[in-house]
Amino acid sequence: MIYFIKFLYSFLLPPGLFVLLFAAAAIWIWRKNRLPSITLLMLTVLLYLSMTPWMSDLLMGSLERKYAQPSQIDGDVIVILGGGATSGTPDIDGEGNISGPAANRLLTAARLYRESGLPLLFTGGQVFADSGNEADIAKRQLTGLGIPAEDILTENKSLNTEQNAEYTAALMKEYGLSRPVLVTSAFHIARGIEEFRKTGLSPQAYPSDYRVSPGGSFYLSKLFPSPGAMESTGVALKEYLGLLAAGL
Repeated sequence: MIYFIKFLYSFLLPPGLFVLLFAAAAIWIWRKNRLPSITLLMLTVLLYLSMTPWMSDLLMGSLERKYAQPSQIDGDVIVILGGGATSGTPDIDGEGNISGPAANRLLTAARLYRESGLPLLFTGGQVFADSGNEADIAKRQLTGLGIPAEDILTENKSLNTEQNAEYTAALMKEYGLSRPVLVTSAFHIARGIEEFRKTGLSPQAYPSDYRVSPGGSFYLSKLFPSPGAMESTGVALKEYLGLLAAGL
C-alpha cells in the first residue's frame, strides 16, 4: 500500500504532474497534427526519464565509479573543494553554513586530518551575492571541530572548479606544498582532478559524498518521478558537460 501511495504522489505532484500534462497535451494535439504530437511525446518521455531514480542513478553512478577511494593517502596537504554555503543562517558558533555536498566533503577531510595530521586547504569563495563565503565558513566550522587554525589554509576567492584549481595551486606554491590529496564529491572528482592536472599538479583523488549505492538493485519505485532524482540528473549532466569543456 505504501508504494502505491508513493506512486500516486509521484504523479500528482511536480515534477511527475508535468509528465501527465504534457502527455495529455500530446494526445490532444494528435487529433489535429500527428508530427507535433509525436515530437511532444518524445520530449515528454525524455523529461520523464530525467525525473526517475533509475536514470539519475545510472548517470551519477558512472561518474562516481571513475575513481576509487584509496586505502591510504599520499600527499602533503588535504585540499577540499567547496560546493555551496548559506549566509546569515544560524550555526553553533556563528552564522553561515556549508551546504550539503560541501559539508560531507568537510567531514571527510576532518577525519582524514585526524588520521594523517596533514594540513587542510579549503578552496571556495562567495559565488552569489546572497550565499556565504565557503572557505571562511569552513575554517570556522573546522576549528569548531577542534582542528587548530594554524593547520587550516583557505582560498576564499574562487567561483568555480577551474578557479579552485588555479588559485589553490598558487597558494600551495606559496607554502611549499606540491602533493595535494583532493577531497570532493564522488560525482565531481573526475572534473576536479582534470582541472588540477591542468595547473601542473598531480593530485591524489579522494572521492566522498557518494549518492549511489554500488550494485544497487532495481525495483519499481525507481521508475517513479522524483524531484531529487531530477536534481541528481541535472548535476550529473552538468559534470559531463564540464568534463567535455575541460578536455577541450
